[in-house]
Amino acid sequence: MSAAAARGVLDEQQVRAMFDRIAGVYDRMNRVMTAGLDARWRARAADLAALGAGGKALDVACGTGDLSLELAARVGERGEVVGCDFSERMLELARHKSPAVRFEQANALDLPYADAEFDAATVGFGARNFADLERGLSEMGRVVRPGGRVVVLEITTPQRPPLSWFYRVWFDRIVPVLGRLTGQADAYSYLPSSVRRFPGPEELAALMAGVGLARIRWLLTGGGIIAIHVGERR
Repeated sequence: MSAAAARGVLDEQQVRAMFDRIAGVYDRMNRVMTAGLDARWRARAADLAALGAGGKALDVACGTGDLSLELAARVGERGEVVGCDFSERMLELARHKSPAVRFEQANALDLPYADAEFDAATVGFGARNFADLERGLSEMGRVVRPGGRVVVLEITTPQRPPLSWFYRVWFDRIVPVLGRLTGQADAYSYLPSSVRRFPGPEELAALMAGVGLARIRWLLTGGGIIAIHVGERR
């Protein structure tokens, strides 16, 4: 295990390479680690994007595309969803799931889209991998129209026992073991460490406000393990 992975700090090229490596086990590990609840959390995040039929949405750091597909179900055939990620291997798997979404390679810190192009922008379990979180949030806000929403779905650290005790055992001990069983020890040691260094709900809300988003609110679900933040572009 590398020291950087253990600290939850990898540079952009290392993160890209890591996700290319784990793409084949990514969906399966998500289901195991969340007892299948990750699908419900993505559906809730898509609801909070408040998209109507015919809407246009961007899913940033889309991975294998599950949140993108939730968005596509809400905008319907007349709408448009773009899923972008910098891992081409993740995108290859996403494209096999559905032709309803346009999946393309892009860097979250320099999105190749016009100002105010989308009705909503989402990121599911990817914001903690941004090399510059403030810049990534700013880019998401830039490409959303005034009044449109930015939604951030992310793992957070519960503060109250007994869930905080379970969380430490699960993420600090069991998840790395599962990673070793899949041959991806570094990636699944990086995961709990990256969650620990990610801002808590109040701090993330302040960052979203700092990049110009308004009416920011969040909900905690999964017993406090999951936070879903919503902000609106001014």
